[in-house]
Amino acid sequence: MDKDYIKTLRQKVGHEPIILNFAGGILVNDQNEILLQKRSDFNAWGLPGGALEFGESAQEACVREFLEETGLKVRMKSLLGVSTNFIQHYPNQDVAQAVTIEFVVELVEKVSEKISSETLDLRYFSKDKLPKIFNKQHQLFIDHYFNEDYPFID
Repeated sequence: MDKDYIKTLRQKVGHEPIILNFAGGILVNDQNEILLQKRSDFNAWGLPGGALEFGESAQEACVREFLEETGLKVRMKSLLGVSTNFIQHYPNQDVAQAVTIEFVVELVEKVSEKISSETLDLRYFSKDKLPKIFNKQHQLFIDHYFNEDYPFID
């Protein structure tokens, strides 16, 4: 199967609304600050993660996306939550219902300095100094993490 499932799908359906499955994680440092990614598509902050490729599990997608977007190898600690009712409008006019599985992850090792062009910046933020988050779904995951209210389903 093609390694860019969304691109292949979008060639067939254009900008029509579709349902996509995503996975990502919250990585914290010793000060309980969360790692955020400044995304190139929205020029705004969010959690590392991305769409599942065909045949890939949510856990595999989370680990792969973290490595691609941050250069960090992570492993699952626990399920943070599942959110299924968010509609995302992208700058390129694509529309998708985002079914997202989010994990709490831990650092295994820094693997690479090379990161995806999807990442403009990476920084750790404390609960009281969070930047504006690019969408409500990512904010929901962050809120549940800091409120220690997980696992959850929304």
